[in-house]
Amino acid sequence: MLDDREQRRLDAIDEFRRARRRALIEDLLAWLRGQPDDLLDFEEVRQHIGDLGWSTAGLREIPLTAIVGSVGRYHDFTRHFLPRQASDEARWAAVRAAMAEGHQLPPIEVYELGGLYFVKDGNHRVSVARELGFSHLPALITEVCTRISLDRDATLDDVIIATEYAALMAATGLDTAHPDLNLRVTAPGAHRAIGALIAQEQRRLERRQEAAVTLAEAACVWYDQVYLPGVELIRQRGLLTEFPERTETDLYVWVVRRQAALEQSLGWPVTPQVAVAELAREGRRRAGWGLNHARERLVAALVPTTMRGGPEAGVWRRDHLPAAADAAHQGLFRSILVPLAGTPESWEALEQALVVAQRDGSWLSGLHVVTSEGPAPVDPDLSEHFAERCAAAGVRGSLVYEEGSIGSQICERARWADLVVVRVVYPPPPRPLARLRSGLRDLIQRCPQPILAVPGPISPLSRALVAYDGGPRAHEALILAGYLALRGDLSLVVIAADEHNQRLGEILERAHNYLEERGIVAGYVIDRRPTGAAILAAAAEHGSNLIMMGCYGARPAFEIVLGSTLDYVLRESRLPVLICR
Repeated sequence: MLDDREQRRLDAIDEFRRARRRALIEDLLAWLRGQPDDLLDFEEVRQHIGDLGWSTAGLREIPLTAIVGSVGRYHDFTRHFLPRQASDEARWAAVRAAMAEGHQLPPIEVYELGGLYFVKDGNHRVSVARELGFSHLPALITEVCTRISLDRDATLDDVIIATEYAALMAATGLDTAHPDLNLRVTAPGAHRAIGALIAQEQRRLERRQEAAVTLAEAACVWYDQVYLPGVELIRQRGLLTEFPERTETDLYVWVVRRQAALEQSLGWPVTPQVAVAELAREGRRRAGWGLNHARERLVAALVPTTMRGGPEAGVWRRDHLPAAADAAHQGLFRSILVPLAGTPESWEALEQALVVAQRDGSWLSGLHVVTSEGPAPVDPDLSEHFAERCAAAGVRGSLVYEEGSIGSQICERARWADLVVVRVVYPPPPRPLARLRSGLRDLIQRCPQPILAVPGPISPLSRALVAYDGGPRAHEALILAGYLALRGDLSLVVIAADEHNQRLGEILERAHNYLEERGIVAGYVIDRRPTGAAILAAAAEHGSNLIMMGCYGARPAFEIVLGSTLDYVLRESRLPVLICR
């Protein structure tokens, strides 16, 4: 028969094995959640935080929940001090048996750093005490002085974040200048990135003012004039809904990095609005990736591009229009994409694009697509002529070369532009099978941005005829026309035309109410002739030099068979047509 002491030793071994099994489960759950479960390494934390000196704080009772790390055995126990190593069985069981027998064990030795404790000696005593439900243990404390305090649930990432934040505040004084400052982040490196942005702002201010600017002064300018407007843009787009586990500052840093990456890959400037829109699209794709990805692949395999519905109505306005136009409705088309083939017709498209770019202060992005395989060769004559035309017009721009399908390359790059300007050389033909093969029709159907189709002479784009049928795409054209009219660039005439629709008056009244609410004066026309012919007649009668229309409807197969008003206007009109989705 076992004596009491041996029984306590065996019981302690059983407890150790149960604790170790729980450690395995805890590690597995942490792995599944993607969260760390290790104790913090004292030396690593100290290196990140730094110290201002050491002092002996004496003996006192400390809470076990505040012990978060170890000096040398941070891999041997979980964050809750459950034992991981089978080799610790004898030592752990001996400590457990000694506590059961009522022996007075020596106090543990710990370092106090940032308000938390790291075990120097006594890891097994802490582990056993937590198993027994103790809340405190006596400890000999060596205090490591630091300016940073840490939360009890802090991970190594949290330590790095706190260190980087403290360094940023020490360098810039932002927390003093803005007591309500909130730059909370969830990933290391973000505050260092913010420090680099403030330094960049400092250099910009010094160049502009031709005088020295302190980092603290630059930080305040950056916070008020760059960061806060960026965060407001993030709020407007609801990015926190797409990335609920992140903070506004996280998302701001993401947007800045995405903007820089896009500019490098595209070869032209990208606005914060475009970067935010791209991040929002990524969030939406991530939220429904499995189902959406399967549906997209199925549609791509079974449905020709010309038969697909294209992007939904209002995408461009949601991503670009409200943010791109300021209170005075300036800078609506910040980036314009112009495909250039080097033909006389494509140079006419460039000339029309320059008219818009001069008015809006736009960046003009030329795109030359080579359909042959291999790297796209640079045509020096094309590049030189493009640069000369931009310089003569006082417009900034760049020409990039790509290889692949012309339509696909235009649609891909159009995602990051505000307007696409194309020359109408081959308009959609009247026969259904020929329409199915129309490259222009395919581009209009797939392109997410407004397209300015240029069929003839260059236009000043000052008098617009808006074709309005009350549908969502026509309403997008009306909204865009309203923005341009408020800016003073356009006089407007709105036409509702259909030989069969008996509710044209009601439709036109909706357009009138929309514009009148915004203080926009326009002319209004009802015409009961066939729609296409009525639009061209009204444009001629009112001296219009621009037609604005909605894109194709949601039933491309129907329109390919029967034709559409947009196809008719593109075939018959010599006026530029601004096509809105």
